[in-house]
Amino acid sequence: MPFQLPFRFGSSSGSTAIDSRARPSKMMEYDQLLVWVVLILMLLGMVMVYSASIALPDSPKYAAYKNNYFLVRQAIFITVAVLAALFIFRVPIATWQRSAPYLFIGTLVLLVLVLIPGLGVSVNGGRRWLSLKVFNFQPSEMMKVVMVLYAADYTVRKQEYMHKLTKGFMPMALAVSFVGMLLLLEPDLGAFGVIVCIAMGILFLGGINAIWFGGIGAMLVTIFVTIIALSPFRRARFFAYLNPWEEGNAQDKAYQLTHSLIAFGRGEFFGQGLGGSLEKLHYLPEAHTDFLMAVIGEELGLAGVLVVVAMFYWLIKRAFDIGRQAIAIDQTFAGLVAKGIGIWIGVQTFINMGVNLGLLPTKGLTLPLMSYGGTGIVINCVGLAVLLRIDYENRVLMRGGRV
Repeated sequence: MPFQLPFRFGSSSGSTAIDSRARPSKMMEYDQLLVWVVLILMLLGMVMVYSASIALPDSPKYAAYKNNYFLVRQAIFITVAVLAALFIFRVPIATWQRSAPYLFIGTLVLLVLVLIPGLGVSVNGGRRWLSLKVFNFQPSEMMKVVMVLYAADYTVRKQEYMHKLTKGFMPMALAVSFVGMLLLLEPDLGAFGVIVCIAMGILFLGGINAIWFGGIGAMLVTIFVTIIALSPFRRARFFAYLNPWEEGNAQDKAYQLTHSLIAFGRGEFFGQGLGGSLEKLHYLPEAHTDFLMAVIGEELGLAGVLVVVAMFYWLIKRAFDIGRQAIAIDQTFAGLVAKGIGIWIGVQTFINMGVNLGLLPTKGLTLPLMSYGGTGIVINCVGLAVLLRIDYENRVLMRGGRV
């Protein structure tokens, strides 16, 4: 039986409501396969988080924790994320478009609050969290989905200026630069990189001048190289990544990378079996967060890794398909948002997997939907709920309904 929402959205006049009375076809009202892929990724992630963290209480740092501490919290995060997604799915895309500038300003305020001593929570040398008593909230995660909405709204509003530098690109560049400055003060170079990719990707899809895009891309590469060159810590990590097995690197700056590679090597084709990882036994730091993919590789082998990669590939491709469909029926903002969500999930997944496999320098970015973390799971589900909403409205319009 197809899913049907028991209410209409918008005002009583029907100007922004979805008219569900016109149904000339039996088309499903939501993408069931997309929902199942997201749920499978989250549930598999929860299992692997439990496997990767079960031995952590043996170390002094986590001595006060129970063996199932991270499992229980991840289950709670997933429950909250699903409830949040159900709520977000009810919000019309037109409402997100109207709210985008205000959400952007509000998230900027949160990024400033993180930097204020007494308000921001410092963990492992980074000040990226606000304490909500029950768990720590990370505004940089929220900025990813907000940047998708803001960049899409900006591109639609400034469509006639997209080929001009001063009126088309510069205002957006200044906004992203301000976000970047706040993120680098935390510091969170990884989140900054993802947010820049989101903004640039949406501007490119929105029709920005190709010459300006190429020049700005080169400038951004120069900026990132300069940031790495001027930071002794980041510079040491970069050179260690180039040759992790060099004497001194394996036990210092490349310690995580070498143990991640050892985990993949031990996994071979079909893995050591669920729970059979040795690297998670206090050899591989952050095995339940940034390096969860290495544990998957060790316990489930190449077969498990390829299944995870295939699901993420399908998810990202589906986001772009939904975006193309929306643009084809003149829903430009919705189309750019859908593609922006695909860019966000795709870039972050690529960076996380690339770091785990030694293709990219070590950087603290979690694997979307799977790694341990409350804010990340909730925000991922919020973004994907918006994607499902776009697909839902596409289906209503194609059935002859009104949005």
